[in-house]
Amino acid sequence: MIQTSPEALFTEREQRFFAAEERQANRYRWVGWLRLSFFVGSVLGCAVLFYYGHNGIGLSLLFGGYFVFATLIHWHNKIEYARKHQLYLGLINRRENERLRGELAGFPSGEEFQELNHYYTADLDVFGDTSLFQLLNRAVTRLGQQRLAEWLKAPASAAEIVARQETVAELVPDLEWRQNLEARAMHHHRKTQQLPQPFLLWLKTPDFFAGKSWLVALTFLLPLLTIGAAIYWGQGHSHYPFLGLVLIQFLIAYKFQQERDAYYEESTGMYETLRSYTDLLVHIEGRTFQSQKALELQKQLKIDDQQASEHVRKLASIIQFLSARLNTYLNFLLNHMLMWDFIWMWRLERWKKTMSENIGQVLSAAAEFEALASLAAFQYANPDYAVPKISAVPFQFDTQELSHPLIFSEGRKANSIAFKGAGHTVLITGSNMSGKSTFLRAVGVNMVLAFTGAVVCASRATVFPGQVYTSMRTEDNLAENTSSFYAELKRLKILLDLTVTGQPVYFFLDEILKGTNSHDRHQGAMALIRQLHQRQASGFVSTHDLELGNMEQELPGSVQNYSFNSYFEDGQLHFDYTLRPGICQSFNASQLMRQMGIEL
Repeated sequence: MIQTSPEALFTEREQRFFAAEERQANRYRWVGWLRLSFFVGSVLGCAVLFYYGHNGIGLSLLFGGYFVFATLIHWHNKIEYARKHQLYLGLINRRENERLRGELAGFPSGEEFQELNHYYTADLDVFGDTSLFQLLNRAVTRLGQQRLAEWLKAPASAAEIVARQETVAELVPDLEWRQNLEARAMHHHRKTQQLPQPFLLWLKTPDFFAGKSWLVALTFLLPLLTIGAAIYWGQGHSHYPFLGLVLIQFLIAYKFQQERDAYYEESTGMYETLRSYTDLLVHIEGRTFQSQKALELQKQLKIDDQQASEHVRKLASIIQFLSARLNTYLNFLLNHMLMWDFIWMWRLERWKKTMSENIGQVLSAAAEFEALASLAAFQYANPDYAVPKISAVPFQFDTQELSHPLIFSEGRKANSIAFKGAGHTVLITGSNMSGKSTFLRAVGVNMVLAFTGAVVCASRATVFPGQVYTSMRTEDNLAENTSSFYAELKRLKILLDLTVTGQPVYFFLDEILKGTNSHDRHQGAMALIRQLHQRQASGFVSTHDLELGNMEQELPGSVQNYSFNSYFEDGQLHFDYTLRPGICQSFNASQLMRQMGIEL
């Protein structure tokens, strides 16, 4: 049996969903014309019946036509939702193939999640254009994107990594569920891109009825008294009790006009925020999970033994009744006879008390599912990538055929590397453009992937969790009057402070101390490697300084020499980008300068 490649499957699904979208669009147009025809026909029919004095039949047609027209509107809206859903599913599959081709320009860059002086995100292209975030992210909501970004910025514990891997393994084959999760969120993309902090703060604000027990009593007593007074008046008695009770309600409504308006505005805004998550919640609630982490997250979607989506529907009902105040005529009758706003404000406050302590965990669980679905989609799209084995051996790092996931050319070169134990340094020498920096970034990026819970761009990988730290792209800063050399020293100082804490640290130092003279660079690099050798740290150092290779004899078993080499053939410079044991034996600076016209 020939297995379909992800590229071919995504292409087939894209075409199928776009074709389905076109069929739904035709249905939408047809029902639209049906709506218009029915409306015009009903209006003309009523006009003719009323004109010829058939008022009873005309009224029947008017009221019956209203319900038929409302049904047509509902049907029309359902078709539009289905049309958009097919469109979104088609776009999702198109974007999957764009990721595989490295066409990432149209994807959210995650630049807003970048932190100044972060341990590694800038050097490893975690955020920004052509970034790891663009490659992984399938989350649509801002909270989901934020959760994925948090995972990419900090390593998880070994237990958490394994828990994520188990859940991702469960989600990987369920392509339909994952893509429908993404498509459902896209229906409310604009709303879910807003962070719900204002809404969450409002949930915790003091209740309107706090300290107003008298108003609570009047809220439920006055409508009963008013209805009784109306019946009393209708039986031929005095109308003054009724008018007096209406006046009292008018004065109460007038006194709290601003509070009532504010409550309505806040509650409708809250509903719009939550409604945008309802489709997402229903989709997650409706699936049966097996992995422990997914089951625990699904439990967070229950509040008082009810699904979170049901609580959102309750809010919708409250808002619907509260919205009656928008009709001027109804507003006068309801609020001056039945204390309408106050009754539903009281219901809303009861809803708030239930949700204020739980809504945060509900939205957090939904965000986590989006992040897990992103990792699963990444794994599905790259079946040749390896699920890293999480090791308990300190600083064990063992990979076969590792390469950089953000290099999309067919000639992407893979290399293997292995070491273990604290105080280990892999020293890499090599000629210009031979691949030293790319290799360091490849290792660093794959570590970030592994510690996030994702697959890695390798055929096999075993890794011990730790904190990644890089010093690779240090630049001068004119605003701070900082040279590139001093900027690098500041990065190295942060590294040394970090290793003092005792937490495991993997360091990546590219062209170490490149901003100073050769003697100071050599002495400083040796001193730094000796110092790191005594700490809970291991990592990689690239350099042009061949004399640093002598440290393999000084610290046997703790310093390993590797190199990238180049060669000239037929007047052309060639690179094989292959990592080899030992110190580099070929340098190309002089040949490159000659090619640029510098006479040596």
